[in-house]
Amino acid sequence: MNIRYSKDDKVLNAREFICFANQVWPGDYDEEKTEAALQKTINITARDGERLIGCLRILTDGCFFGTITELLVLPAYQKQRIGSRLLGLAKDNAPTMLYFGAQPGLEPFYEKNGCKKSLQSYLIKAQGEK
Repeated sequence: MNIRYSKDDKVLNAREFICFANQVWPGDYDEEKTEAALQKTINITARDGERLIGCLRILTDGCFFGTITELLVLPAYQKQRIGSRLLGLAKDNAPTMLYFGAQPGLEPFYEKNGCKKSLQSYLIKAQGEK
């Protein structure tokens, strides 16, 4: 395995990301919206050769607030510290403090990686969302 990490992957595109994300977190991803979203985030990636195997995205205003929108690692590569390395790169390279929510059951992973439990999160859906 030749895993290479990028702190701000400018090569990542919507088509590649959607194919990757559907292997980890299947969804109905719109290619145009995904491309626009990728342009607005810092995309920290892990690649085995040319294959995208992990991705952490940071959305930030660059001054006061940042959030991790997702941290995904292909199932075949999980439990190999790739997610921990992506999280470490986020901590070392984010311009601001990072706030994020964790999927239930994954709290021990984040705590093991030095993340501290913070505020409870809430959700406001956009008009027209179900």
